[in-house]
Amino acid sequence: MTAPPDPDPDPMPQPPPEPDFDACCGNGCSPCIFDLHDLAMDEYRRALRAWRERSQTRFGGRPG
Repeated sequence: MTAPPDPDPDPMPQPPPEPDFDACCGNGCSPCIFDLHDLAMDEYRRALRAWRERSQTRFGGRPG
């Protein structure tokens, strides 16, 4: 019996879940849940860019 493979120590970042349109109360909250999602997407894009750069360094070439 073989041991399961170790999880990737540097997994690809996953995008944040998109809020359901009906979750917005429509009261003009500051911040709105969609504003918070936009901020989370900005952070995700930064993390993904950094991960791709690390992957290129680790594996050479473009990550799959």
